[in-house]
Amino acid sequence: MAGTLTLVGTPIGNLGDFSPRAVEALTQCDFIAAEDTRVTLKLLNHFGIQKPMVSYFEHNRRERGELICARILDGEHCCLVTDAGMPAISDPGEDLVALCGQKGIVVTAVPGPTAMATALALSGLPTGRFTFEGFLSMSRKSRREHLLSIQKEPRTMVFYEAPHKLISTLQDLLDALGDRRMSIAREITKLHEQILHTTLSDALSYFRENTPRGEFVLVIEGAKPEQEESMTLEQAVELARQLMEEGASLASAAKQAAAESGYKKSAVYKAVLDEKVQE
Repeated sequence: MAGTLTLVGTPIGNLGDFSPRAVEALTQCDFIAAEDTRVTLKLLNHFGIQKPMVSYFEHNRRERGELICARILDGEHCCLVTDAGMPAISDPGEDLVALCGQKGIVVTAVPGPTAMATALALSGLPTGRFTFEGFLSMSRKSRREHLLSIQKEPRTMVFYEAPHKLISTLQDLLDALGDRRMSIAREITKLHEQILHTTLSDALSYFRENTPRGEFVLVIEGAKPEQEESMTLEQAVELARQLMEEGASLASAAKQAAAESGYKKSAVYKAVLDEKVQE
């Protein structure tokens, strides 16, 4: 009878966030697949857990995934952990989950902390609808395409970023999205946790003066809905003319017509004058 794969969420900073159920899962499994066995060993030692481990990370996921699945199909129970947070979220564990699905292996989960959801909750930005964008690509072409695809995204966006790339990422986001409200969460649940409620431009200035340290989650407000013009310029001019016939001055009529049409007052004012000249 085949075993199972259990995704076990691990603390993103504070070991006190590791649940009793997570401890139980790691204690009862046959082996643990870990992103970095050295990091996981510290966690296991803290909770007095002794289990055999195999490494499973980005560069060995294809070969190691097959080996892990073979052991599970032989009846062993495996727990998958990442260095911090929930496995398979912006993590090669997603490939192992997909592979298990293809092979008919049951996958369960012991939920744990996630930096994405925690940073979003702390952001003060709309959380009813959001999109997780993960890490921007190192490839300039892929990075540019990614940024172009989200320029008009109306939902709150969440990104992960490493300290050595933070400044260039903030600059790229500012160039692509324009200046927007944002929240930056650094070292969540750790000793030097920092939450900044700021804008893209102010964040860029801040981290140019303060060297980025730790892991970052960027939460950025979505694009504002595009304002559709409620009438054509010709209709706005006609409204201004009607107001003038009722006794309004050109400046007053142009101002009111602009407010109702969405056009700039100067555009309506000039168009009315141009019509007068043509008359």
